[in-house]
Amino acid sequence: MKNSITDIPGIKVGHAQNEEAITGCTVVLTEAGAVAGVDQRGGGPGTRETDLLKPENSVSKVHAIMLSGGSAFGLDSASGVVRFLEEKGIGYDVGIAKVPIVPAAILFDLNIGNANIRPDAEMGYQACLMANNSPPEQGSVGAGMGATVGKLLGMGQAVKGGVGTASIDIGNGVKVGALIAVNALGDVIDPEKGKIIAGARTLKKGPIKIGNQELFANSLTVLQSRIVQGMMTLSSRQNTVIGVVATNAALTKAQATKVAQMAQNGVVRAIRPANTLHDGDTIFCLSTGKKKADVNVVGAFAAQAVAQAILNGVREATRMGGIPSISDLV
Repeated sequence: MKNSITDIPGIKVGHAQNEEAITGCTVVLTEAGAVAGVDQRGGGPGTRETDLLKPENSVSKVHAIMLSGGSAFGLDSASGVVRFLEEKGIGYDVGIAKVPIVPAAILFDLNIGNANIRPDAEMGYQACLMANNSPPEQGSVGAGMGATVGKLLGMGQAVKGGVGTASIDIGNGVKVGALIAVNALGDVIDPEKGKIIAGARTLKKGPIKIGNQELFANSLTVLQSRIVQGMMTLSSRQNTVIGVVATNAALTKAQATKVAQMAQNGVVRAIRPANTLHDGDTIFCLSTGKKKADVNVVGAFAAQAVAQAILNGVREATRMGGIPSISDLV
């Protein structure tokens, strides 16, 4: 085990990015097909093909998941994945063609780099060319290139987010892994210590101070301020946590949906506040194997993997666009 989502058989990950524009995308390829589910929370989602994953709908397997920056523009990157898979003869066989099934989710990063350059089909295709089963790079790469956290007091007080991954061996040959792009409105919390490790920094302007005496303001405390409550609309739809959990346990679509729901608990443990109207938190679940496992156990450890991936993403992030990383601050 290498503490990566690529510990799950059948999973490949590839990043592509534009460092000047500070945006990028990350593809999770499952070329043999994987049973999939999704859980979306928060009020500002941007997604593609998520209705298809509802248990009552017909197509049960997907061939990739795309996570992208660029806000809604970034959904175009999934078209590059479709082209890549079609060229390899991979997709849902409809008789006259094989149609690749590529759900996607995006995050908002237009406010950190060049808003006129976003992930497109070509960048999505390049991410596929880079995909392999080695542990993927973490931090400010791919979909995490322009990710930021702790934006309750505005971008000037934010900290750099990023992409993180983690995996857990549940036992009896069953594994679960997560890959998360962390772009949250709230603070990132170490669940074991209950300590903020990245988030909105205390704001000082003349005699006005918002936040604690410490480096991080504590977004829950700040939310009690009427001044900040008035600022909330400025952060609207500029945040989200998007990601994928994968397992070699055999799951139905309904079970994969349940695991995705339980995996969201990892977001809640590691981000505070989470699932707000100003976030679009979306977690996909992929089942690639045939191992027998209790769905409750898989879901419980999926949440653990998600929380750890979130921590890894911000810890590995680097300064971008004038936004400091936690390594710059501590």
